[in-house]
Amino acid sequence: MTAEGPRGEADDGRQSAPGTAVRLSVPSMDCASCASKVEAALGDAEGVVTHRTDPAAGRVQVTYDPEATGEEDVVAAVEAAGYGVVPDDAETESAWRSRRAAETLVAGLLLVGGLAVAVVPGADARVLAAGVVDLSAADALFLGSVAVGGRAILANGVRSLRARSLDMDFLMSAAIVGALAASVAFGRSLYVEAATLAALFSVAELLERASVDRARSSLEELMELAPDEATVVRDGTERVVPAGDVAVGDRVVVRPGERVPTDGEVVEGSSAVDQSAVTGESVPVDVAVGDEVYAGTVAEEGYVEVRATAPASESTLARVVELVEDASAARADREQFVERFAARYTPAVVGLAAVVTLASPAVLGVTTATAVVYGLTLLVLACPCAFVIATPVSVVSGVTSAARSGVLVKGGDALEAAGAVDVVAFDKTGTLTRGELTVTDVVALNGNTEADVLRCARGVERRSEHPIGEAIVAEAGGGSGPAVDDFESITGRGVRAALDGTPHVAGEPALFADLGFDLSHVHATGDGSGAARRLCEHADCLDLLDGVVPRLQSEGKTVVLVGRPDDGEVEGVVALADEVRPEARQTVGRLRERGVETVMLTGDNERTARAVAGEVGVDDHRAGLLPAEKVAAVEELVADHDGVAMVGDGVNDAPALAAATVGVAMGAAGSDAALETADVALMADDVSRLPYLFDLSRRAVGVIRQNVAASLLVKAALVVGVPFGLVPIWLAVLAGDAGMTVGITANAARLARVRPDGQS
Repeated sequence: MTAEGPRGEADDGRQSAPGTAVRLSVPSMDCASCASKVEAALGDAEGVVTHRTDPAAGRVQVTYDPEATGEEDVVAAVEAAGYGVVPDDAETESAWRSRRAAETLVAGLLLVGGLAVAVVPGADARVLAAGVVDLSAADALFLGSVAVGGRAILANGVRSLRARSLDMDFLMSAAIVGALAASVAFGRSLYVEAATLAALFSVAELLERASVDRARSSLEELMELAPDEATVVRDGTERVVPAGDVAVGDRVVVRPGERVPTDGEVVEGSSAVDQSAVTGESVPVDVAVGDEVYAGTVAEEGYVEVRATAPASESTLARVVELVEDASAARADREQFVERFAARYTPAVVGLAAVVTLASPAVLGVTTATAVVYGLTLLVLACPCAFVIATPVSVVSGVTSAARSGVLVKGGDALEAAGAVDVVAFDKTGTLTRGELTVTDVVALNGNTEADVLRCARGVERRSEHPIGEAIVAEAGGGSGPAVDDFESITGRGVRAALDGTPHVAGEPALFADLGFDLSHVHATGDGSGAARRLCEHADCLDLLDGVVPRLQSEGKTVVLVGRPDDGEVEGVVALADEVRPEARQTVGRLRERGVETVMLTGDNERTARAVAGEVGVDDHRAGLLPAEKVAAVEELVADHDGVAMVGDGVNDAPALAAATVGVAMGAAGSDAALETADVALMADDVSRLPYLFDLSRRAVGVIRQNVAASLLVKAALVVGVPFGLVPIWLAVLAGDAGMTVGITANAARLARVRPDGQS
């Protein structure tokens, strides 16, 4: 169990009364009927403000008023409903090693023994049970099977009755008690039916528990990625401490082969780090001093020391696990529909059971005892567990599979919505491009060399905080330079400064034209081997506004001129560009193969946008958009398409992401804002995960539809066959409950086999 401290928000995001939140691990709560009893118990508990159950994950989230109750009382309420609360780190007991499994084995042996005695001539002697009831040996064995196998069923049935829940436990209890009562009332032994119900339903419960445990294991694998211990350096001495005790600022030692215990910054050493657990990247990332690392990642080689930047409970991995758990608990639209259907299905089938029991002797000509068996069989089929669990186990499987591949899908709704996407809108900067300007071209003019141009540009831009200036300074490198005085930023146009006393200016071509520079007659540099010579229409003369500048801008580059305003001499041209991500074009192509249209939205000018759009291969682009205009563009796409995904950085693009059917944030590892903003977060800064996301989502939607349809059809076929004697009670238990549950979870598990392109 995990206490989460005071907060003022209910789990569904709506405002609620303040309280203390606690998350309880309830592994035995593995179906909708289990959850209904827990919810009823918490609803009646004093001081409980909100509660939410997640049977697929075996979790209960409760917010309570600490002035009215305590955590112990909340736990007691859950356990009073018949479901044990265990610590988060407790090892889950295998379904096949539980007390229920032992009782089921004994009940099964007694049932088989009774059947054997019944068919062996002369073996079925009369016995006296407790000196009161005259029974055959077979009936005695059947009753023994009921007593052992029915203990847990009847106990849960009583709890269901108290909770006023018409669930499987209540229905099975009613069926068992009904079979025993009918045996006494009609003089015909229905003890074998009662024993069959007790034994086979216990088997069904174990199969369901094992199947759900298998679905939960993928989430547990995520939780186990973080190490339990960490080696920290305190007072100059290495100490091994629980990972939860690592404080912000602690210096953590990570040796080759060890997992990083918490998020942090490398302060010593270097290593290749396997980040696949968090970002899904299959290739280890080289890290050195100053680089960020995440909890759960593995140092494959090299010793590093890491300064913790977050406690283990607030690491990126912990946030991912928390969000995945929340995602599995959030009910998808289809799940809500199924639950509404189930609320009508169960009373309808119970009513049908009563009608069949009363009317069958007259309408179908069967005996009253046979009609009772028909009614009991329908009671067994009245439970909707199989199709109620069809959606949540599929969501859990899909969401956890995505998380292991570095894609965080925040709930069943987001998973289903992504499966319906037919157009993807990309932000340009930082999404299709790297978001970092780099120098691509240097054109030296009027007797200067490229080194001269970069030296002057670096001097003028050195004090600038603009990304253009930072990129030029980075390209020019370090070393001594001219003395810089009288620096001035010309907002939105350029900068000026005196270099060794000589005034210089660097900025856009329009600024130079306004300052009186003659851009139509500049001279190329050198012996004709440079870029300026290649672009010159005459011997050594260039028209920058007619040749060099338009060509560079047509390639999507930003052009900066460097010159001396005193004598009007242009010293050179520097072109910069935001490099297109190498995986962007391939990603767009893969989306097109899947029938998904692509659009680029950017605030850049039309010329730059057109160049990037052409290089990437998107179907359409829209340039010069302000943030509000991006939102309007997304809303327009939403109106014209079935599903629209907007891909951005999750911070600057938050309004546009919110306007889309599915908002996808990139590079979310280490960014709480991106994790909170979007419906889907790509943990790595890598758009190539998008085709995988849509593949997984479409398959998940298909699996959910298959599971719901199959469970409904099987239940319907069994229900229709009962009045005609085609469905024995054992088939109703095994096919309608255990068989469907196992089939549904196995089908959902197929989603784990969906992998990103290039991964196996």
